[in-house]
Amino acid sequence: MIDFDYEALRRLGLNNTIISRLAGISASLPGSRLCRITEYQRDRLTLHDGAAEFSARALPRLLAGSPLCVGDWVIAESNALNEVWISERLSPMNQLARADAPPIASNIDTALLVMGLDGDFNLRRLERYLALSASAEIAPLIILSKPDISDDADEKIAALIARIPPGTDFMKINGTDPDSVAQLNGWLGAGQTICLLGSSGAGKSTLTNALTGALQETGGVRHGDNRGRHTTTARSMHFCPSGACIIDTPGLRSLSPDSLSSAFDDIESLALQCQFRDCRHDGEPGCAVAGHIDPDRLRNYHKLQREVRRNQQTALDRIAERNKWKSLMKSAAVRSRMKRG
Repeated sequence: MIDFDYEALRRLGLNNTIISRLAGISASLPGSRLCRITEYQRDRLTLHDGAAEFSARALPRLLAGSPLCVGDWVIAESNALNEVWISERLSPMNQLARADAPPIASNIDTALLVMGLDGDFNLRRLERYLALSASAEIAPLIILSKPDISDDADEKIAALIARIPPGTDFMKINGTDPDSVAQLNGWLGAGQTICLLGSSGAGKSTLTNALTGALQETGGVRHGDNRGRHTTTARSMHFCPSGACIIDTPGLRSLSPDSLSSAFDDIESLALQCQFRDCRHDGEPGCAVAGHIDPDRLRNYHKLQREVRRNQQTALDRIAERNKWKSLMKSAAVRSRMKRG
């Protein structure tokens, strides 16, 4: 029998879907507990059982499979030496993950995509975050931070509205203003898990502190390039008085989604009306996309498409593609020499 206190674990994000996944798991030791991973730093895992946090290690067979991450629900067991070991991992409802990189977080209800209205403002990067959330089937909410220090916030918001898919929610939030932060109360109900994504210096830790009362270190941005300092160095979970939990993440330097269909559904819907099925939307006759979509958004879509294809290739596929291009380059060189005589 696996012990768990529903009311205590609900503030960690426990829901009926997770409980249903306990049915196929049996405990090998008395006193096995349902816990959630709240922090992961290299070889150190921190678990929470609804009453307290404690350190644990994972059995080797778990480390050989899909990597554990913050947000995972696991079964913890204590041995005769009072050591805590993770013996089982419940299959996650969803998982934020980059290609060829450890997962970011799992079992997320809403992804807060934090982007500053200062020098951090970057629509191409935001589209990557939207694609990542969509591929994991996680509802996104765009947070435009630092509206108080932006001189051109209205222009940037107009550019955002023209660029993002219709129906995508966004709001301006000043992380240092309690009334402004209160706009998020509707997303912070008991049992909800929120994950913050954004670049370094976007204001994620400031927002986390405001929502939870945590005392994470916060920092400004560098003068000259507006790049943030990495004040958050590990993914960690924090708890709101309302009963929700928030996963804060370090600033992501690179981000490549596995799917684009939901984040760029406006382009893919228009593409169905193109004259040619293999239309690249790059000047072909009868194209229904070019002229209706922001050109920079279309370029970013093509770039992300190439990344997705590369990520889905096997090692043999990549070798075959390299050999193909080598052959084409050799043929082109031969033709060039023949023309020169």
